[in-house]
Amino acid sequence: MKVMNLVQAINDALDIKLKEDTEIVVYGEDVGVEGGVFRVTEALQVKHGADRVFDSPLAESGIAGTALGMAISGMKPIIEMQFDGFSYPAFNQIFSHISRFRNRTRGKFTVPMVIRIPYGGGINALEHHSESPEAYFGHTPGLKVVIPSTPYDAKGLLISAIEDPDPVIFMEPKRIYRAIKQEVPEEAYRIPLGRAKVLQQGEQITVIAYGAMIREVQKAIALLKSEGYSVELIDLRSIWPLDRETITKSVHKTGRALVVTEAPQSYGPAAELISIINEEAFLSLEAPPSRLTGFDTVIPLPLGEKHYMISPERIAAEIDRLIRY
Repeated sequence: MKVMNLVQAINDALDIKLKEDTEIVVYGEDVGVEGGVFRVTEALQVKHGADRVFDSPLAESGIAGTALGMAISGMKPIIEMQFDGFSYPAFNQIFSHISRFRNRTRGKFTVPMVIRIPYGGGINALEHHSESPEAYFGHTPGLKVVIPSTPYDAKGLLISAIEDPDPVIFMEPKRIYRAIKQEVPEEAYRIPLGRAKVLQQGEQITVIAYGAMIREVQKAIALLKSEGYSVELIDLRSIWPLDRETITKSVHKTGRALVVTEAPQSYGPAAELISIINEEAFLSLEAPPSRLTGFDTVIPLPLGEKHYMISPERIAAEIDRLIRY
């Protein structure tokens, strides 16, 4: 075991797969020589060569489109959109072609590729650098969408994503890139896509979150320690496919549910999760399911960002309200 942060765990997964499979290439803006703006791919070009880890032009649509061509020709590209908001110019390739190619060719061609996207706010960045666009991708048939919250999960989920025969959007919560360290196995291991994880067992309320919001929920639970509440915390890990079984089993037990996401509220992941709870656990509910989300606005620039982000105090207050309902 080795102690790693999220950046190091992702780098390690890429390194392992580049060694194992010569069909894999890694590329994107500044990914090669510099190792990416967050240094996630640092030293991989030195280890594996400039023909397998390289820089691309500043053209996200071109990055995605060339990766599609490689994937249907037998290669396994792993591409990086430098920031969440930079993925929008690639929407045409992702939604019109990458997500549809298996269906379009009746299964003759699959698209084994991974699109890595650093996402989310909390880093005092400029426009297009702090967004949470997971709902767009989760809403699109043909895509899988994965978001880790720990270094251990990041490595295991990324290896599974690389080995998946279909396109996977791998979203990395940049706010916690270096905020968490834990022991991670040095060898390869896999975490199945579409499986949530119960981080903490509880009896009075189910809280569902993912990515950087997991840490905020854990802080909120610590704030409520003196109240003696029994909170079950679920890390969703995959936005699509969703682990409906783990969610509904938990809400059947606790009777209350709170979903915490950084994405804007309307038509977002929290709305989908609450629909599932209403469809499959309605008769077990002791309070209306609730959500804490981002606002339906463009995420503010640094001076206003603190008013947008969900604080542990807000989460604690909502847990308290639901338990007392």
